[in-house]
Amino acid sequence: MNRQKDLSTPVQYVKGVGPSRSKLLARLGINTLRDAVFYLPYRYEDRKTFKNIIELKPDESAIVVGRILKTNVKSLNNYRKPKLDIFEVIVSDGTGIITAKWFNQPYLEKTFKAKDKVIFYGTVKTNYWMTGIEMLNPEFEILNRDTLSEENLHLGRIVPIYRVTEGLGQRQMRSLMNSILTSAIPYITDPIPSEIVHKKGLPDLRESIEKVHFPTSELSLEELNSGVSIYHKRLVFNELFIFQAGIALLKNLSNKNLGISFSPNYKYIDTLLKNLPFKLTKAQERVFAEIIEDMKASTSMNRLIQGDVGSGKTIIALLAMLACVESGYQAALMAPTEILAEQHYLNICNLLNCIDIKVQLLTGSKKIDSKNKTFEIITKNKADIVVGTHALIQESVVFENLGLVIIDEQHRFGVMQRALLKKKGLNPDTIVMTATPIPRTLALTLYGDLDYSIIDELPAGRTPIKTILLDRGRQNYRFKFIEEEIERGGQIYIVYPLIEESEKIDLQSAIKGYEEIKKRYPDHSIGLLHGRMKSEERQSVMERFKEGLIKILVSTTVIEVGVDVPNAGLMIIMNAERFGLAQLHQLRGRVGRGNRQSYCVLVQGKANDDSRKRLEVIANTNDGFVIAEEDLKIRGQGEFFGTKQSGMPDFKITNIFRDFKILEEARQEVLSFFAKRHSLAPYPELIDALQYFWGNRIDLLNVG
Repeated sequence: MNRQKDLSTPVQYVKGVGPSRSKLLARLGINTLRDAVFYLPYRYEDRKTFKNIIELKPDESAIVVGRILKTNVKSLNNYRKPKLDIFEVIVSDGTGIITAKWFNQPYLEKTFKAKDKVIFYGTVKTNYWMTGIEMLNPEFEILNRDTLSEENLHLGRIVPIYRVTEGLGQRQMRSLMNSILTSAIPYITDPIPSEIVHKKGLPDLRESIEKVHFPTSELSLEELNSGVSIYHKRLVFNELFIFQAGIALLKNLSNKNLGISFSPNYKYIDTLLKNLPFKLTKAQERVFAEIIEDMKASTSMNRLIQGDVGSGKTIIALLAMLACVESGYQAALMAPTEILAEQHYLNICNLLNCIDIKVQLLTGSKKIDSKNKTFEIITKNKADIVVGTHALIQESVVFENLGLVIIDEQHRFGVMQRALLKKKGLNPDTIVMTATPIPRTLALTLYGDLDYSIIDELPAGRTPIKTILLDRGRQNYRFKFIEEEIERGGQIYIVYPLIEESEKIDLQSAIKGYEEIKKRYPDHSIGLLHGRMKSEERQSVMERFKEGLIKILVSTTVIEVGVDVPNAGLMIIMNAERFGLAQLHQLRGRVGRGNRQSYCVLVQGKANDDSRKRLEVIANTNDGFVIAEEDLKIRGQGEFFGTKQSGMPDFKITNIFRDFKILEEARQEVLSFFAKRHSLAPYPELIDALQYFWGNRIDLLNVG
């Protein structure tokens, strides 16, 4: 068998596993030897330090060794409960006596014999009569020698603790993992080129895998539990090297893809810039220049534009689309929600009212006749710019001459969806935009296959938003903020996490809140906005709010992005503890778009200490990068980066935040390695690892 086949062997063929246990392992994502190798313990327990029985204290976990004095089975009969059998083992180590108990397991009587030497591990309890100490259902080993066995998996060592599933206990899991690793270790080869291994002084890969699963006593328990032991770092480096190698390949592929060499004449661009009610910031000018340089090149552009809330990414996207249209091509902008697509469409139409550009909107809720008419317009090249949702990637949507694809809020789309849109043209240029701030170095590392631009400057005249935390019980203060904003002539957002009241979750709903506000302020126009409304209703509400006809807009999170009302100076977010930090930052960014002081009031419901700490982060800073780092710490990398959605491979070992230094080291080693080589053919182990880690994503990720 070759190397790949050996590690791809199903675990059920390993001695001691079999079909039934392999089904339990499959629930944990362990189907093959390779899956098991990288299914690491999530914590470790020190079971190598023995305590004398006389030293034991109630409620502590401890390991003891002693001789069995006697065993017995007791039966308890209670008219309220069925018969209960209790098996007891009484053990002495010369300093004291402890009783181990198991319930309804009388068969254990055959396992233990008087005078056997045993090890028990469990939590110490005071017995019912307060006359002695006991352990309930402890883990145990029976020793046939006076010294501990070096092969012991469960006691007398640092013991790995795995995540398990129903029907599979820790003890059985360790035994299975030991058997599987014994089968897998001979077939493990190192994908990292030997010159890098020697240069970095990395420990042997096989040894690292063995030590991470079953550590030896000299390793630090603290380092093991923190995932920073030398052997953990070796496995993290391997994973990140493979990740960065894939990114480098994608970058190389995208650089070689022949694309469109655009030649804009600046007719539309100059007209728009002259008619804008504001001047572009230096950051916007710099990013637009980078985009134009890419568009003029003969290779396909793949560029990430990052900018904090309100930094002006949309106008840059529109200028890029005009450069595309001026060159004789169509442009498409895909947004994750209908309301955001609608807002982009309306904003673009307003900005282009002085330019003869044909703009079309395509969303899923459009009626069939209207959709078919839009399909025909797009196909016959009668639409210069098409704005839409996932509806853009339907088979029936055929572009005559698609030259530029723009993905807004890119983390909300699956990589397959981005690929499908890009396939509507022949290697069109691609821009992906995100308002989720990521530290620059981290973004360069994670999105290394994309060129990277950042709009790191807010438009002139913006006053920083003041954020205030408010307990839900202090309703009068909330109403005071509303009344003061009304007196100033401003408008107000009130955001709720739910549309309708839930019996299970004690949250005020948008509908109930809307009725409450209407009742309290009968002389003012109150609007309601949520995702279940029809598209025409939503557009009508937003237009009336933008025109100032609606004073207070009660909404769900559909206004998180894309809505720009400069006169709105107050944002109230109900049950703010229910939102993520990045989402709160996005919501807050809907105000503060004018030149006067704006406020965001975060109303806490039943917030615990962790929730309050998160909200204090938002209250203390308007810096999206600071907030993003805190969000990454709190939510974890999977949810923060949306790996399941973005098409990026899942890290099995790496924690991006903890392992950032290793991430950068791996990136530098990969760049150096690829700079000196034109082929990976001499490195079959690296090719195997890339194929396993990236799977079919390696082609899809070329679209960003």
